[in-house]
Amino acid sequence: MNKGIKLHWLLIGVFLVNFGNSFVWPLTTVYIHDQLHQSLTIAGLVILCYSGANVVGSYIAGILFDRYNPRTLMIEGLIGAVITMFVLVWKSNWPIYPVMLTLVGFFNGWLVTLHNSYGTMVKGHDGRFVFNMIYFSNNLGMVFATSVVGPLYQFARNHVGPLFLLTGLLYLFFILIVAKFYRVQVSRQRTAAVDEKEIVRDKTTKLPVPNLITIWTMFIAMVIIWIAYSQWSSNMSVYVTNHGISMTLYSLLWTINGLMVVLLQPLMNIVNQYVKNDYLKIYVGICGIMMSFVVLVFAKQYWWFVLGMVVLTLGGNYGFPNGTCRS
Repeated sequence: MNKGIKLHWLLIGVFLVNFGNSFVWPLTTVYIHDQLHQSLTIAGLVILCYSGANVVGSYIAGILFDRYNPRTLMIEGLIGAVITMFVLVWKSNWPIYPVMLTLVGFFNGWLVTLHNSYGTMVKGHDGRFVFNMIYFSNNLGMVFATSVVGPLYQFARNHVGPLFLLTGLLYLFFILIVAKFYRVQVSRQRTAAVDEKEIVRDKTTKLPVPNLITIWTMFIAMVIIWIAYSQWSSNMSVYVTNHGISMTLYSLLWTINGLMVVLLQPLMNIVNQYVKNDYLKIYVGICGIMMSFVVLVFAKQYWWFVLGMVVLTLGGNYGFPNGTCRS
């Protein structure tokens, strides 16, 4: 059994999983609203359940990774995802769709966390390089998925079954890759006994109040920003299509987003070498996200939505990483 995993096999897996994940969120709101005839409030609750299940899946997978065979966990997650998607191929009406979509969110969160955990086991590469490549593969998967999800959805006459069929087949192919190339040896070390007084002292250690204020301020700010940012991937699909713009062109907005993230990352690294004030970067990023909604006020033609997405991506790409690092 190998001690580590080859980077290229890991990146192929990251690409496939995010490809499948990016087949879901661009069309969920518009499908629930236009085809299942539910309100935007209900569509938002479905996405909330999907995202919540994603977090739960990530949390459970992270705990289990250190206790059980990671390859087995990956295969089990893929099998669960495939079964769920094939159910959606067969039946995707209400209320089957939101229930199955929640399960898809759980398994996608499961798989993403396992991939990140596998990233710590890549041999022969610096850890920063590995996770930069994972980030790149994630965005590459989104670029390819969003570029085809719109045309496929329209070709399938606004049915999601063919999309889940394609994703399920890709995951079946990925199971073969995992079975062959994801064999790694996980070393589990027993934690040494710690003096009881040391444990008590660790429990009573508290962060300074200014640090706590900074952390909570950043946390609340990120939640507010993310609520605004997520409108683009949820309600915006209905808003755009109501302006007579096709689903193909809406999904193309996210293709532009992914391409910009990939292409701008090297430029952002250069900018960060010269701009040392992290707070300034955060303020600029927040202003960029705010301006994207100002653009939407005037959006009647498609190019206005493209401009809004460009401004949003510039703000998010410049502000979000710095906000995370700063906190």
